[in-house]
Amino acid sequence: MSVSFVRPNVSELLFHVFERSLHPELFDVHRTAHVLQANFRATIRICDAGHVVEFQTRDTIVTEVLAGREQPLPSRMQIIERRIKASRDETLRLSSGIAYHTSFQIEKLSPEQFLNMHEELLLDCQRAPISHAFEAQNRLAPAALSFIQTDVWPHSLLIHSFHTYPEECAIVKTQSLFEL
Repeated sequence: MSVSFVRPNVSELLFHVFERSLHPELFDVHRTAHVLQANFRATIRICDAGHVVEFQTRDTIVTEVLAGREQPLPSRMQIIERRIKASRDETLRLSSGIAYHTSFQIEKLSPEQFLNMHEELLLDCQRAPISHAFEAQNRLAPAALSFIQTDVWPHSLLIHSFHTYPEECAIVKTQSLFEL
């Protein structure tokens, strides 16, 4: 009997940033949210492995993707591709003037710690503007969760994402700031 996991192994996760849009049909999207401001708009999607954030101004599009290694993505106009491991920070200043700052990390916990954290994250999912609980792999295992918090200002967007990987007792956290 083969076991199919909802999410890829966390060691297979990659964090990408593109200076272009990506076609939404590339991803299995579970939830979508939109942020509209006078100077920018953003589309936030929760997908199987993580998320896709598309930040768009009149002149520029920046797309952030947290996906599995097997996810087919173009290489054209990709400006960051990093494995998710430990903790990492990146800062870019694009030619259009957009400043992009991101920090991402993986936190591996003991099974007991993970279950405690899972209960806390379930409450956070209820308050998040965009969240999704995946189907549990069995009735005793916790479901994988994804939720994204946003802080919106007239000239910037701050995104906090949380994605759980119950099979590995891991949580991937990202924080991204888009500034005009």
